[in-house]
Amino acid sequence: MTDAVSTLETPWPVGLLANKIRGYIERLGTAWVEGEITQWGASGGNVYGKLKDLTEDATVSFTIWSSVRAKLTSDFKQGDRVIALVKPNYWVKGGTLTMQVFEMRHVGLGDMLERLERLRTQLAGEGLFDASRKKPLPFLPHCIGLVTGKDSDAEKDVIRNAQLRWPAVTFHLAYAAVQGERMVAEVTAAIQRLDADPEVDVIIVARGGGDFQNLLGFSDERLIRAAAACTTPLVSAIGHEADRPLLDDVADLRASTPTDAAKRVVPDVSDELNRVQQARARLSNRLTGILAHEVDRIGQLRSRPVLAAPEWIIDSRSEDLTRFVARGAELVDRAVERAGSVIVELRSRLRALSPQGTLDRGYAIVQLEDGQVVRSPAEAPPQTTLLITLAEGALVATTDAATSDPTPSNEKLEWTP
Repeated sequence: MTDAVSTLETPWPVGLLANKIRGYIERLGTAWVEGEITQWGASGGNVYGKLKDLTEDATVSFTIWSSVRAKLTSDFKQGDRVIALVKPNYWVKGGTLTMQVFEMRHVGLGDMLERLERLRTQLAGEGLFDASRKKPLPFLPHCIGLVTGKDSDAEKDVIRNAQLRWPAVTFHLAYAAVQGERMVAEVTAAIQRLDADPEVDVIIVARGGGDFQNLLGFSDERLIRAAAACTTPLVSAIGHEADRPLLDDVADLRASTPTDAAKRVVPDVSDELNRVQQARARLSNRLTGILAHEVDRIGQLRSRPVLAAPEWIIDSRSEDLTRFVARGAELVDRAVERAGSVIVELRSRLRALSPQGTLDRGYAIVQLEDGQVVRSPAEAPPQTTLLITLAEGALVATTDAATSDPTPSNEKLEWTP
């Protein structure tokens, strides 16, 4: 049956064909191959990946079982250039062909990755990746420009999540190939077209991940320079955490997935409303607290005696004023009394020293006509006119004779009233 020829009347069962394929493939045995790892994923200790030819567009899948992986002497990752000892293995049940790896070694950095690193270094040196060039995203974009594949999951994810967060947001779509030969030219043209649209507030370039080789277009120098020249804020949402195309570095924001891009570009309306409500509640509580504090403070001020009975201060000051006036009058009286006593004393002393007192005791003042006081008889020879001042009034007299005896005698002076 197994050697029967397949005809229209006697077709082979699928299982027979699959077993024949597996038999032919297993005859190839093992072979050393060289290529570049374009996919490397671990699951349950095993590794599932893809190996790409260095010059031609040819790729094969490979599997490294956990027992073989434990014996590998180096760590491998996507982009590494390797040589591997493989054996073709056809899985009959799934109808897939994969290469089972028995040994793997590094050959050097893959040409593809090496070119990317050189370009990354060049663009970084030109300052295209500097943080100072990053433009801030608008807080609430009214229109989002979306560059993505037509009817792709990335398109649906961005639009659905953005409108769930802010239903009023609108989109200007620019469809482009996101892999293949047309990818770089179409994505570049889409970015430039949306950048020239005055209604677009922010641009999102979205793709739902993929193999490393399928993402190489997002590291093309033409596309990177077009993104750097974009005046509208640009978000890169290629959607592959393990890979980092150069578009991620030049974009104003890198989002891990298209869904993440929608969440980071568009604010959640419910969150914003909650923030507004919280802010209003905080303001209300704060104002209520301030008003309550001021009311209490005014109440305390009004309860003080000076405000509770304002006439108190007038009464107290009136009493003080009355007391001060009485005290002032008393002090003035005392001062006047003391001054009167001093005046009486001074008057007594003055009177004691006054010539009038001497005259009152019976003495007189004798003066010549020129007013000179006569102190001796020699100053008033006979026939000298004298002015004699008494206690009450004055006399004019002339001298008759002079004597040196100060003792009074019975000689009489002639005087003319």
